[in-house]
Amino acid sequence: MQKSWNFQGLVLFYLGENNEHVWLSDLILLSLHGKDRNTIITIQQRNMDLLEQIVARAKADKQRIVLPEAEEERTLKAADRVLADDIADLILIGNPANIHKLAAEWGLKNIDKAAIVDPENNPKREEYAEKLAELRKKKGMTLDQARELVTKNNLYLGCMIIKTEGADGQISGALSTTGDTLRPALQIIKCAPGITCVSGAMLILTHEQQYGENGIVVMGDVAVTPNPTADQLAQIAYTTAETAKSVAGFQNPHIAMLSFSTKGSAKDARDKETGKSVYIIDKVVEATKIAKEKFPELDVDGELQADAALVPAVAAKKAPGSAVAGKANVLIVPNLEVGNIGYKLIERLGGAKAIGPILQGIARPVNDLSRGCCVDDIYYMVAITACQAQDAKRK
Repeated sequence: MQKSWNFQGLVLFYLGENNEHVWLSDLILLSLHGKDRNTIITIQQRNMDLLEQIVARAKADKQRIVLPEAEEERTLKAADRVLADDIADLILIGNPANIHKLAAEWGLKNIDKAAIVDPENNPKREEYAEKLAELRKKKGMTLDQARELVTKNNLYLGCMIIKTEGADGQISGALSTTGDTLRPALQIIKCAPGITCVSGAMLILTHEQQYGENGIVVMGDVAVTPNPTADQLAQIAYTTAETAKSVAGFQNPHIAMLSFSTKGSAKDARDKETGKSVYIIDKVVEATKIAKEKFPELDVDGELQADAALVPAVAAKKAPGSAVAGKANVLIVPNLEVGNIGYKLIERLGGAKAIGPILQGIARPVNDLSRGCCVDDIYYMVAITACQAQDAKRK
């Protein structure tokens, strides 16, 4: 069993696999975790297989995806690759002359296949402004303010294209904050029917295939709602299960509502004056009850500790009557602190690969990139958004 390679061997393997630099870091992490070369190749291939399956599903039913930051280098390069691979029909927002100039400078050959909307010279600007002003009338938005937004803010313009022209989704964040991405989405596209809570899911690709779905688990919420109520947590369980199906391809999501207690093994402390719960157990128990009542089709259980959710031997001892314990592939955390810290620890200390966050709960998918994203990230997020859009149309 070969457990250590010289650096030259790592680089040769990396180049031979023709993957980007992120995969080299995966190889180093996994080799440090004692994985031999064949195991690492298997894990890496499984990770790539999932991404390619997502791309294949996107290609099978192409969606119209808006890229409002089209003059940004990584975004335009990703767009060229998406168009070359015929994954989606793209609507690029930006100055057409600048976009074509940049495409020529960077040797991009496929940008002519995209529709380009010029916000400064948009023949539908007045129509969009009037519709936006009407949508936001109760919030006091004037026609002049709406006109300014659809002319100067590409993210608002993109959401209006989804609202009025039937585009299927939008991706931004290479230049914009999460708040900038979510604000127009919530004001214009709004939440999906029956949902009041937007959240973010993360695909966690572990190197231990006995966990989750062949080593893959989906975790939510890791990105948006700091301290969800029990009702919101139940909604997050539902939308994360939908993401697991539409993006990760899970046939049967098994949803664990996580806590530091399993089936009453710990008791919640109470504030002496108010009598209210100090910790999270009561909220998780109530959220599980709500999820079962509102979404009876879900295979959900809680409260469960992480080991009871994932490990059959532990589940047999701690939660012997649970249909989910020991085979959970969807993990719902009680608040954003747990989710954000948790997935980053899994990624950094456990050698897992995290894909996302994938925003969920919006009527049409709008996804947020990290400002440190690479071309690969944007390319695959287009495919993910397309899969979400396909699922939204089926409902």
